[in-house]
Amino acid sequence: MTAFDLTGKLAVVTGARRGIGRAMARALAGAGADIIGVSASLEESDSEVEKDVLAAGRTFEAIRTDFADPEAVRAMGADLAGRERPVDILVNNAGTIRRAPAAEHDDADWELVLQVNLNAQFALTRAVGASMVARGQGKVIFTASLLSFQGGITVPGYTAAKHGIAGLTKALANEWAPRGVNVNALAPGYIATDNTQALQDDPVRSKAILDRIPAGRWGDADDLAGATVFLASDAAAYVHGVVLPVDGGWLGR
Repeated sequence: MTAFDLTGKLAVVTGARRGIGRAMARALAGAGADIIGVSASLEESDSEVEKDVLAAGRTFEAIRTDFADPEAVRAMGADLAGRERPVDILVNNAGTIRRAPAAEHDDADWELVLQVNLNAQFALTRAVGASMVARGQGKVIFTASLLSFQGGITVPGYTAAKHGIAGLTKALANEWAPRGVNVNALAPGYIATDNTQALQDDPVRSKAILDRIPAGRWGDADDLAGATVFLASDAAAYVHGVVLPVDGGWLGR
């Protein structure tokens, strides 16, 4: 058994149906964790992420929850926190994005993005994290962003939410590190997923982005696998309040 071994652990991964969340769930299962996958549109059975997890020899449970619905998120948090088998690892990856120039960015889009990307993250973490604190152990991993550090273009709500996630990561770490709970975040760079499809399809923006990435390519969702397992494992026992970029060198440019 190594410090990276997650055998016997239970991980909740939100936004698990596709993209980065699916890759994170697959990575955690590969390291030995059983998975509860959460998404607003997750199939009750036979989803692609479920197939990934079962192929790794681990168990999978699907929960369909709309993160735009505060009551549904609170109910899910209470359910998970009250179960006989405790959650060892909480991966807060669910998110959404709305693109519009700031002067035209309407209230509905702003409020939706803040609810899904920040408010729901806190509500779920408050519930599950409280049970971790009571037990004196647990791992919380948020999905932050390069826009936790930068301003972006035409995504003011998303940028505000992701700056909030970086701050929340540090605030919770300050309180929970002495109680045996690690709270950290990953900041993916430009990853080729549905969320970045508009940028990939824009020849001018896509070239500008690619020209700035020292690694010379867009990231793949599986590029987050190793960092996810690291932060979820005992190898990161003394890592608290970190926002870890996985960005091909973008922020160092």
